[in-house]
Amino acid sequence: MDLRFTAEEQAFRANIRAWTAENLPADIKDKVDRGIELSRDDYARWMKILSGAGWIAPNWDQKDGGPGFSLAEKYIFEEELFMGGAPRTVHFGTRMVGPVLLAYGTPEQRKKYLPKILTSEEIWCQGYSEPGSGSDLASLKTTAVRDGDHYVVNGTKIWTSYAHCADRMFALVRTDNTGKKQEGITVLLIDLKTPGITINPIITLDGRHSFNQEFFDNVRVPVADRIGEEGQGWSIAKYLLGHERSNASYISINKRNLAKLKAIAADQEMDGRPLAENDEFRHLIAEAEIALETLSVTSLRQLANASADQPVGPEASVLKMRTGDVFQRIHELMMMAGGYSAQPYVPEAIRGGWNEAPVGPDYLFRMAPDYFEARAMSIAGGSHEVQKNIIAKAVLGL
Repeated sequence: MDLRFTAEEQAFRANIRAWTAENLPADIKDKVDRGIELSRDDYARWMKILSGAGWIAPNWDQKDGGPGFSLAEKYIFEEELFMGGAPRTVHFGTRMVGPVLLAYGTPEQRKKYLPKILTSEEIWCQGYSEPGSGSDLASLKTTAVRDGDHYVVNGTKIWTSYAHCADRMFALVRTDNTGKKQEGITVLLIDLKTPGITINPIITLDGRHSFNQEFFDNVRVPVADRIGEEGQGWSIAKYLLGHERSNASYISINKRNLAKLKAIAADQEMDGRPLAENDEFRHLIAEAEIALETLSVTSLRQLANASADQPVGPEASVLKMRTGDVFQRIHELMMMAGGYSAQPYVPEAIRGGWNEAPVGPDYLFRMAPDYFEARAMSIAGGSHEVQKNIIAKAVLGL
């Protein structure tokens, strides 16, 4: 197995690096660097820049409107964007809705929705979780009752990322209460401007607003906006989750965070010397870097297997867990490096327009919010406990 990139791939990397430096708006990069919360306009502006270059959907084939990247090019593309200071996009349209429409959508649905996903004219969110229906997603209770050419939707969704930025939602709803609970689920595409929808913000422990709860009160959704057949939603959801988890790696973001950690350690002092010269702290950084390098190699092995059309096995769950562990560890070390100046928890400081003087260096005010956000990494996208069960079953036969 050869994990080295070819000369052509290295040239591709140089091109993406130069393009990012030239095209990423300075104010957006500054917000990412400083930990300032991005607005809908920020996300939309950056996504439209990527769309203009034909790069908003790096996972799509060229025949479908994507750039047709190889797996190696997609890996390099994402790594160079994140290392260059770019934010994550609101990617539910390109990484979830788009692939589902390509696989299950009608010609009319693809014509209606795919072009606006590729131009970033419309932003999507995912309506899956409900109060009491998280890991046990099949227990969802939001109903959709057929009424002529429409479904009437009632219920609630929760923990919906970026619903406040989105134009549309793809949602799992219950159309049948008989038989197995997985058999009564259907996928609907919902215009969030439809009367009867209320979107309430959820401010998380880090002080940020990325999650929301939506309430549906007799919301009428055209039957033409159903994906697949009634009751096919569970199969579609499993297909979609495969796309979500195959794109869940934070390795590139971890590399960016590790570089920030090293910069903080070089700037902060302990006993009159830079913290980076303290043997104990250097050892802690080295441990985190070794873990991250191991993850990088594991990810490249997975990439090589996928490029050779070999199946991706339970190593995806290992990557998901360990990537989250490293993400949390690096943020713990940032807090340690910042010392007392990293302790103040001022949620207002992560929003644009806050003009109070920071305590200590101005890059440290974000340490506590970022640390709190990192705690969710062992839950989001499939908890560590769920991933361990997958590994136990697939590897150990338990």
